[in-house]
Amino acid sequence: MKLKRYLGLLTLITVLVLPVSAIAGGLPSFVDLAKKCGPAVVNINTVKMVEVGNPMQDFFKFHGNNRGGINPFEDFFRQFDNRGKGNQPKQKRKTGSLGSGFIISADGYIVTNNHVVASADEIKVKLQNDGHAYPAKLIGLDKETDLAVLKIDVGKELPFLTFANSEKAEVGEWVLAIGNPFGLGHTVTKGIISAKGRIIGAGPFDNFIQTDASINPGNSGGPLIDMNGHVVGINTAIIASGQGIGFAIPSNMAKNVIDQLKTDHKVSRGWLGVTIQDADEKTTQALGLTEKTGALVNSVNTGDPAHKGGMKVGDVILKVNGEKIDDTNDLLRTVAALPPGKKVAIDVWRQGKIKRLSITLGDRNGKTAVAQAEKMSPKSAEENVDKLGMVVRKIDRDAEADSLGLEKPEGLLVIEVTQGSPAEEAAIAVGDVILEANQHKVNSLAALKKILNTEGKKRGLIMLLLKRQGKNIFRTIELKDK
Repeated sequence: MKLKRYLGLLTLITVLVLPVSAIAGGLPSFVDLAKKCGPAVVNINTVKMVEVGNPMQDFFKFHGNNRGGINPFEDFFRQFDNRGKGNQPKQKRKTGSLGSGFIISADGYIVTNNHVVASADEIKVKLQNDGHAYPAKLIGLDKETDLAVLKIDVGKELPFLTFANSEKAEVGEWVLAIGNPFGLGHTVTKGIISAKGRIIGAGPFDNFIQTDASINPGNSGGPLIDMNGHVVGINTAIIASGQGIGFAIPSNMAKNVIDQLKTDHKVSRGWLGVTIQDADEKTTQALGLTEKTGALVNSVNTGDPAHKGGMKVGDVILKVNGEKIDDTNDLLRTVAALPPGKKVAIDVWRQGKIKRLSITLGDRNGKTAVAQAEKMSPKSAEENVDKLGMVVRKIDRDAEADSLGLEKPEGLLVIEVTQGSPAEEAAIAVGDVILEANQHKVNSLAALKKILNTEGKKRGLIMLLLKRQGKNIFRTIELKDK
């Protein structure tokens, strides 16, 4: 009798355990994937010099005691705090940040996020199982997609990762995230693709892959890897208040940007010159459309490509080169992915009929900041800087200065960079504002040329302080003719 009870209990345990074993046996192993891909993932350390107030002033600054009263020393120290206010010398100190990246070619090209390296004065890269920190050169960055390309030289071929086709990735697929969370070093987390095409308000071309693989501060710029060992996305954003919700830039979007940054140090995007909005159900019904689709044109900029191609206010853009346009975000991504100068066929819905327009795209580069300012005020004279290979002009209007992130009209706006020139080699871009040359303010071409012909000629170099997208950066240009 006891034997029968024992056998019955054993059978019950077996029935309960077998399904768990079967499930466990069906889970993939990530061991080989981590070993294969890990060596191509890098840790990125950046250093930035920032201005801070006088530390002694901060030390002696009192704001009342813990009983709510006024500190007796406050009046004494306020006289020093207020003396010469606005003219106190600024102190500079180093601040550091950490991020991730991954190698995309054996010669040391690295992909990471723009926000990991933007405005950094120094960038260093650490490889897996290598204690050495290699200095990295910033090849190019793109704020609108939050991507950047770096280059390191280590004297040997490096392991690298290749990109997957993110369009073929499906919700529910296993993925692996590798990065440097919280500065801990190489860390591997696994999960699945939770969703595709997420718009989170990070930029004009949002099209994120959502994943539940753990992504934390420091993972930015690291790869999201499929089960074949290919990069399906670049880990970029998290929702701080949520768990298991991370976002990656799809590889197909990233590849186009990265290729341009490697070759041109900047990204050129197609430009229509319209403002658009999504059409709601009532609007589509009023326009006679059978479904909620496309992008409704609510203004057309005079002289821009759409205007020249015959587009009108009230048109609904349905297709670009035969590719269906679902909404405004879809149109922005589609047009931006095409090169400036390309002639495209655009199908629009106009007064109950489909009309095909032929439009030659303009260049989006610099339009978001510079073009608006151009329309607000007349142009100043454009002037060539032959030694550097660029065209600049003065900034002399408050509205234009504000649009470029300047406190007041100052500096020289770069409006053209010659291909193959010293300026291009130093990654100077259209829309940059030159504030200083060799630490001297420059508000005219004459001032810039004087520095070029004196200090520049003597040293063979000129260091420019630039304002780019609201941030200060330095670029040093080697002069070919000393």
